[in-house]
Amino acid sequence: MASGRDGGFLVLGRAGMDLMPDPPGTSIEGAARFVAALGGSAANIAVALVRQGCRAALVTCVSDDAVGRYCLAQLDRYGIDRAHVRAAGGEARNSLALSESRLAGHQTVIYRNGAADFALTEADVERIDYARFAALVTTGTVLAAEPSRSAAFRAFALARAAGCEIVFDMDYRPYSWRSAEEAAEVCGRAAALSDVVVGNDVEFGVLAGDPAAALDHARHLSAGLVIYKMGEAGAVTWAGGQEVRTGVYPVRALKPTGAGDAFLGGLLSARAAGLGVTDAVLRGSAAAAIVVGRVGCAPAMPTTAELDAFLSAHPAPLMS
Repeated sequence: MASGRDGGFLVLGRAGMDLMPDPPGTSIEGAARFVAALGGSAANIAVALVRQGCRAALVTCVSDDAVGRYCLAQLDRYGIDRAHVRAAGGEARNSLALSESRLAGHQTVIYRNGAADFALTEADVERIDYARFAALVTTGTVLAAEPSRSAAFRAFALARAAGCEIVFDMDYRPYSWRSAEEAAEVCGRAAALSDVVVGNDVEFGVLAGDPAAALDHARHLSAGLVIYKMGEAGAVTWAGGQEVRTGVYPVRALKPTGAGDAFLGGLLSARAAGLGVTDAVLRGSAAAAIVVGRVGCAPAMPTTAELDAFLSAHPAPLMS
């Protein structure tokens, strides 16, 4: 990761509004009221980084309406640089997610019609001074449609030329893509350009074109750091020719959402602080464990003090 750059992390992807039935445990269809929060995988990752003491800027488009302005206000509240967030007019709309705070029968319903973040253009990313940033963090959702797909690949090229590390979280959402084959081709190109690739067993299965080949495909990617997440079975990490296997921290989960974004924020902030690969993965895993026990995604991201306290109280789940 490039050092000596004051801008920290540049995160490319969506911001949206999450609505959670209140009180926790209530189904969407049985709700009498909802609680709103900032959402969207890229925005959640940016919040996770800032909560861990890093600087983060978001690159995206939001709708030119009250929901878009809500997202901008939330980014300000969390201390995320939004100088590279543009309001897209016309029929563009921010993502809206209704997500339950329960495990049994959990439902998340996401509205992505005319998604504003897909309006990001090459002109938007060409205005950025990449030399300020240590890393570009991109989620796969931004690659699912044009013009944001071309904008993302242009950002990859500009970041690489400026010496930024490129981090790619596949974040595969089938509803955003025309086919799994298209996702495999496009995300495969992105993975080949990246220094860090993170995905779960389903995502690497899509990348490989065969779920049975997922683990072997991940193992042979060219990125310097590859993390293969397996849910409750833990994770396998490859770095510098070494393979590390880690488990998960046992906690009582309230919901299944937000763990991946928390993991990436915890991992990247730990690497930025100089921690080794194993400790960084464990710190990411601990952040994920905390978030699944709290309501929401962005507001659930732990602070440095909270993460330190959790790690002190829980033994590291290392695996042979």
